[in-house]
Amino acid sequence: MPDQVKQSLSVQRLGRMGFGEAYAMQRQLVDQRKQGLIPDQFLLLEHPHTVTMGRNGHEENVLASAEVLEKTGIAYHQTDRGGDVTYHGPGQIIGYAIIDLKDWKRDVMAYVRALEEVLIRSLAEFGIAGERLEGCTGVWVSGKKVAAIGVHISRWVTKHGFALNLDTDLKYFQYIVPCGLTKPVTSLRELGCSASRDSVEDSLIRHMSEIFSLTPVEPVLTLETA
Repeated sequence: MPDQVKQSLSVQRLGRMGFGEAYAMQRQLVDQRKQGLIPDQFLLLEHPHTVTMGRNGHEENVLASAEVLEKTGIAYHQTDRGGDVTYHGPGQIIGYAIIDLKDWKRDVMAYVRALEEVLIRSLAEFGIAGERLEGCTGVWVSGKKVAAIGVHISRWVTKHGFALNLDTDLKYFQYIVPCGLTKPVTSLRELGCSASRDSVEDSLIRHMSEIFSLTPVEPVLTLETA
């Protein structure tokens, strides 16, 4: 793969997408990245109401029955990411990263800490002091979780990523024990931040690129004319 392509971060803003569709897309991109056919990828999107269970999760952390979840309009998916159960939904910024760590550091925990740093730096731009909580993955503000992280790594190519609560309806977290921790959650809106989704995504892209020493490239959209 040419050096210019290897050092690029292909950014795709996908809008709202079902978890199953996004998961299939990730698997395809991971296969292509392993073969060196594409550069590193950064997908930004949001899911409809969804609960996902990590490979190390515990079913007892889902507090609602399958019938209640269905009645409430919440999809449920088992996944191969690390971590326990979490909620995704409208108002979240999901960041899925497909990155070949052989071109960065072959260190799983360094990668997770780097994702946390991306989020912490982005939050700082909007006047929010995000921090790490000892023994807990993710980003926190005054003891409340504002961003969850869960990843999967195969042959040093990453999959999954983070979920940042922008203006998420936090009442949906009542159906689970988020990440298996009986700790409160929060959102940028609850913290008094009125930043737009686009501006937060722009910040995430910028810091993702800086931390992983990549050049962000977004597709140029052209309007068709009659």
